[in-house]
Amino acid sequence: MNSSKSQICLATERQYSAKNYTPMPVVFKKAIGCKVWDVDDNEYLDFGGSYCATNQGHSHPKIVQALIDQAQICALPSRAFTHNLYGDYIKFVCQYFDFEKALPLNGGSEAIEFAIKLARAWGYTKKGISQNEAIVLFAANNYHGRTLGSTSASTTPGARKNYGPFLPKVGPYYGSEGKFIRYNHIEDIEEAFKTDGPNIAAIVLESLQGEAGIYVPKDGYLQQVKRLCEEYNILYIADEVQMGAGRTGTLLSCEQDGIKPDVLVVAKSIGGGVYPTSLVLSSGEIMDCIEPNSHGATFSGSPLSCATSKVALEVLIEDNMIDNAKHLGKIMLDGLNSIREKSSIITDVRGRGLMAGFDIDESQLNGKKVWHVCMLLRSKGIICKMVHAKTIRWAPALVITEEELRFGLRMLEQTINEITALEIADIPDAVTFDYLRY
Repeated sequence: MNSSKSQICLATERQYSAKNYTPMPVVFKKAIGCKVWDVDDNEYLDFGGSYCATNQGHSHPKIVQALIDQAQICALPSRAFTHNLYGDYIKFVCQYFDFEKALPLNGGSEAIEFAIKLARAWGYTKKGISQNEAIVLFAANNYHGRTLGSTSASTTPGARKNYGPFLPKVGPYYGSEGKFIRYNHIEDIEEAFKTDGPNIAAIVLESLQGEAGIYVPKDGYLQQVKRLCEEYNILYIADEVQMGAGRTGTLLSCEQDGIKPDVLVVAKSIGGGVYPTSLVLSSGEIMDCIEPNSHGATFSGSPLSCATSKVALEVLIEDNMIDNAKHLGKIMLDGLNSIREKSSIITDVRGRGLMAGFDIDESQLNGKKVWHVCMLLRSKGIICKMVHAKTIRWAPALVITEEELRFGLRMLEQTINEITALEIADIPDAVTFDYLRY
């Protein structure tokens, strides 16, 4: 039997690429808006959203044109020099997000690394923490990236295995007994601040926990965190890498919780899915704790980055994408809950705007896994992926239409209704690509 083009591509990748990911077996060839075509010319609706990096849809024409136009003039002077777009871009993003100063970088993990350094510098120069004693706290079950600083903050065993030793005083642990901070448990933060407050420079929190399985903050939780930060003179750093840029129905997710962080980290969709860009924004007082030539990156704030990111942020407003996320997000969450009410296979639905996670009870799948649910959805033209063992994540582009969204909901309901009775061999390509299940 002849192998499909997808099989050949994935086999080559498996042979030569470092095995740092196990992707779903969808080999993109073309992607426009919410639609994807693979190398075998199958068409799908993308409910994965490139981990929230393509809020504006795949290959938005205005963003792509901005990249092309700038690449033909000047692509990279490096930060050894500057360029004509940089100042205007920094002014634009400061006004756009309502902060005084900003530093552009190349991705979410890199921005979190800088936020840790910024917090430490502020702790030493402004709060008066003794050198090498600054603590930067996180919450358990977080995801802030794959760099060493982010991994040090992680509690996910698979992210930490064989990568120690980790950065001291960075993570969700506090006190001499090493207790850890649980997300949505304000009592943990209060105890941590009481225990280690004089040496805590900052706490870093996702405005909703994404890779943990889409866990939305309880009403008032983030406001309570901000109040405690003000009481103990601790910086509140909001990680909005995934849920920012309109994803949840407001420009920033934390707006819905009534707070403004001391330091904001945004990335992914601020580059429009075309050029990797991130930002760390704060007040002048905090940002000026970083001394000249003490932090930088060759490609950060490049002409390509500035040109594409500015347009990417503009089209979010011009094309009413944030309003669309609010409107269709309610339809998506209502639809998911409606399916849950009809079937005990879906045990919980969580989300905000066009970002949702729903849990699958594998004990009802007759030996199949959540991966097989995703594979059956794939056969029906819907691509998405699970996070951890039990949760399927949906985060379609903000340009999705109501018709496309409702089609996805219908295909999910069909999948839930069919999955229990099917044998694994009955699910298209599930046997062929079983090696990608792990």
